[in-house]
Amino acid sequence: MRLIRKSLEKDGQGQMTLLPEVAEDMWHAYNLIRPGDVLRASALRKVTTTSATGTTTSTRVHTMLTITVDKIDFSPADLALHIGGRVCDENKYVAVGAHHTLDLELARNFTLSKPEWDSVALETVREACSPCDNAEIAAITLHDGLAHVCAVGEHTTVIRQRIEMAIPKKRGGNIEAHEKGLAKFYAAITEAFLRLFEVDKVKVVLLGSPGFYATKLREYIFTHAEKTENKALLRARPKFIVEHTSSGHKHALNEALLSPAVRAKLADTRFARETDAVERFFRMIHTEEERAWYGAKEVAKAVEKGAVATLLICDSLFRSQTVAERRRYVAMKEEVEKQGGEVMVLSSIHESGVRLDGLGGIAAILTFPLADLDEDDEDVAIEENQN
Repeated sequence: MRLIRKSLEKDGQGQMTLLPEVAEDMWHAYNLIRPGDVLRASALRKVTTTSATGTTTSTRVHTMLTITVDKIDFSPADLALHIGGRVCDENKYVAVGAHHTLDLELARNFTLSKPEWDSVALETVREACSPCDNAEIAAITLHDGLAHVCAVGEHTTVIRQRIEMAIPKKRGGNIEAHEKGLAKFYAAITEAFLRLFEVDKVKVVLLGSPGFYATKLREYIFTHAEKTENKALLRARPKFIVEHTSSGHKHALNEALLSPAVRAKLADTRFARETDAVERFFRMIHTEEERAWYGAKEVAKAVEKGAVATLLICDSLFRSQTVAERRRYVAMKEEVEKQGGEVMVLSSIHESGVRLDGLGGIAAILTFPLADLDEDDEDVAIEENQN
């Protein structure tokens, strides 16, 4: 993402003009744009004109529209972002108050105005616009006849292609047909991988499967590379890591991402730090449960007591439709940072974020143990009075 222009007042009100440059920038835009914001972007609008003779003609024109946002649709599969709202600025093609959906696109500026650019929104812009290493992983999970080709970025885990193919069974002396079926399956995966990724740009190519499917796929890929003299692919051989997973489904990807080999290659990235923090939290639930709390009410109490060492929070909570709820989570984040704690905002479509979302989207690792954070204050007061 490139910041083209910024104009903010002291109270946080103002606007920024941004240019999405890569697909993952759409995820950043999704986290930035909220209901009530004002968005200006290019639009393609159908315009019908009537001539003096009464005949009508329809044409599609490019224009700039400004809308007050009321609906946001995001497709994780293709990172497409559609923003709906009412036109709030005069335009010769569209009446004020008419509803329109703006489709944000790469290489096209958009201008976003907010009544308040809070610390989360400003940090999202900073992260999106800061030049940093791309921690993208090309990941393939597979088992007999099923494969998922995924892209794991700093903020997103997206299935780029699902491959499903019937492979003849070995039984009944059908070994040759089985081997041909597997070769066709591996060829389809290899073709998809080479089409979807620039192997020079990914840091790791992760292959995961039960049994020997991943190993056989790796062998097939490099046999193909030698036959086609694909030098870039041959140079990338050290990037390929084979790991055991329970299946070829997307959810099995998390098993492979936790492997020491993958962590070693991505040790200095945000992705690895977040994964390690979530793993540490889940371990502490079993080993030091009074230092590991989750849930909005419990974590809020821990923040109030100044006990939070690490706050883990899903970005989905900052997209709440309720302004008061958004401000509540922003205030918790800012308070932890003020106290010297660490805050990790996890992507809700990353594997670590999905796991955290199952706990309500917020958790905390404490600096010291606290008991009974899950008890209601009224219950505690009654118990103290009885004693």
